[in-house]
Amino acid sequence: MIAALGEATATPYFIYRLRDAMLSSPTGRRILRDRPRITSTSVSMTRLRALPANSVGRAYAGWLDREGVSPDTRDPVRYIDDEECAYVMQRYRESHDFLHALTGLPVVVEGEVALKAFEWANTLLPMAGLSLAALVRLKPSERARFWAVYGPWAFRNGWKAKEVINVYWEEVLEKDVDELRAELKIEVPADLRDTRRLERMRRREAREKRERERAGVS
Repeated sequence: MIAALGEATATPYFIYRLRDAMLSSPTGRRILRDRPRITSTSVSMTRLRALPANSVGRAYAGWLDREGVSPDTRDPVRYIDDEECAYVMQRYRESHDFLHALTGLPVVVEGEVALKAFEWANTLLPMAGLSLAALVRLKPSERARFWAVYGPWAFRNGWKAKEVINVYWEEVLEKDVDELRAELKIEVPADLRDTRRLERMRRREAREKRERERAGVS
């Protein structure tokens, strides 16, 4: 349902704009010509895990392992008639987890909303923007953190970064991940998992302090 809505809102204008962005780039044109796929059969996870620690491939494999995600979770495109544009949408979907690895954002709702905001600013695909409706699912503290930290990061970086649809991920797996971030002009946001862990610790400490104070009073 969500995938179908993404395809419906991308046509006719937005998916053509993204296709044209690829056609305007030498690398994008090669991707359109080769039409590589990012799946567990096309990308060897064993090889990626053996790459140097700070390589793009190792960061990608490490993120997939840490989050318990597979490259095979992306729905096939069904409702875009133009064959080339259908591939562009498929490429966009299959590249999503590389952006997770590049930014370090986890798959929790808060992390997904931040990455979708980045994608919206970078690709202009309406469905990425509509995903911000998930903000209503966040706790008040998480929503406040999005508007104060991760939202500004997402919009600023999405607007100024190069078109990430033109990254030939299969050719940069051995590249230093920091070098790729610099080339794309993407800053790494504050570590969301650490931020959430510290917030849980502060809440637990505050709760224990209240309980001690109540015990002292009684």
